[in-house]
Amino acid sequence: MKPAPFDYVVPETAEEAVSCLQKYEDDGIEATVLAGGQSFVPLLNMRMARPDVVVDLRKLKTLKYIREEDGVIAIGAMTTKREVEESELIQQRQPLFHASTLEIGHLQIRSRGTVGGSMAQADPAAEYPAVALALGMEMKILGTDGERIVPADEFFITYLTTEIDSTELLTEVRVPVLAEGTGWSFQELARRHGDFAIVGGAVTLRLDGGVCTDPHIVLFGVGATPVRMTAAESAISGQAPSAELFAQAGEQGAAELESPMADVHASAEYRRHLAKVIIKRCLLEATERAGGSVS
Repeated sequence: MKPAPFDYVVPETAEEAVSCLQKYEDDGIEATVLAGGQSFVPLLNMRMARPDVVVDLRKLKTLKYIREEDGVIAIGAMTTKREVEESELIQQRQPLFHASTLEIGHLQIRSRGTVGGSMAQADPAAEYPAVALALGMEMKILGTDGERIVPADEFFITYLTTEIDSTELLTEVRVPVLAEGTGWSFQELARRHGDFAIVGGAVTLRLDGGVCTDPHIVLFGVGATPVRMTAAESAISGQAPSAELFAQAGEQGAAELESPMADVHASAEYRRHLAKVIIKRCLLEATERAGGSVS
């Protein structure tokens, strides 16, 4: 199929893009932002999206950067996933974010798809939103009244829906540097490499005095947004790592999922089973990376 007819504008700056969005909103015209287009263009072609205007951000070169600022890695929203993949700064200072990038689609997709586009799309099976929640990332959003910062746990609202207003633009993703001694893991199960995950997980934890501290366990592909597994976190917090403990955490996490997503790829019960597997595997790997051993 081909897209339904639409008008097309290419602003020169982020401020101009926001002004366009505000004008269209005031005039009752539906406008949609185009970044890398790896998710949005297929929706256009299948006519699942039928905007009156497409606002293409391809000229916003000022939103393409990766730099460290006071313990935070700032990534411009138009930075491609391939640029993240090749960044030595990301590899050295935020290996969890880097590892999740390698699982996204294929080289062609990563070469066009943007960091900001993936966050704004908020697909429940996508890698970046889950990592954003696990790491406590922040999103910088530009509107006509200026900039605002939204933490990841407030940014993702439901399926394909975020805190970004129709007249606003995501301009930057802020990724905390992974603290020394933090163990991490990123794993997903998919039918083929490059497919969206059936279930995936992102985990960080630290070891203090031989016990697990400050665990963050996030699953994706199981609901309308990535889900933080607070019951599983409580199960291991303050406990010495062991295979039995992590298996119990997996059980706690699976029980915490009230109604896992069901679709043509997997039933709700199969996703619940995979949640147990992913949580245990991630905890084992994160513990090893934190310098611990598992009994």
